[in-house]
Amino acid sequence: MRKYLFGTGLLSAVTGGLTLLRSARDDAPFNWRTALAWLSWGITFALAIGSIVDTYRASRGGLIAHNSPIAGKEQKLLRRRVRGS
Repeated sequence: MRKYLFGTGLLSAVTGGLTLLRSARDDAPFNWRTALAWLSWGITFALAIGSIVDTYRASRGGLIAHNSPIAGKEQKLLRRRVRGS
């Protein structure tokens, strides 16, 4: 579980979200730049969660999409899980 929670993608998405929340507390008006920043954060967060799901599935021997960043590494992840490391 630790390898999922402390992955760099998820940590960067969380810190980016915290930065956006801090900027939302200011008296700055909501404009198109703010909307694009939130949209970008949402996409980044979704990709980080998707990567975690793909890694989990591949390490358990499940199928993942061919366009996943870890496609082709399924056997390596499964061997690592079976070995216990």
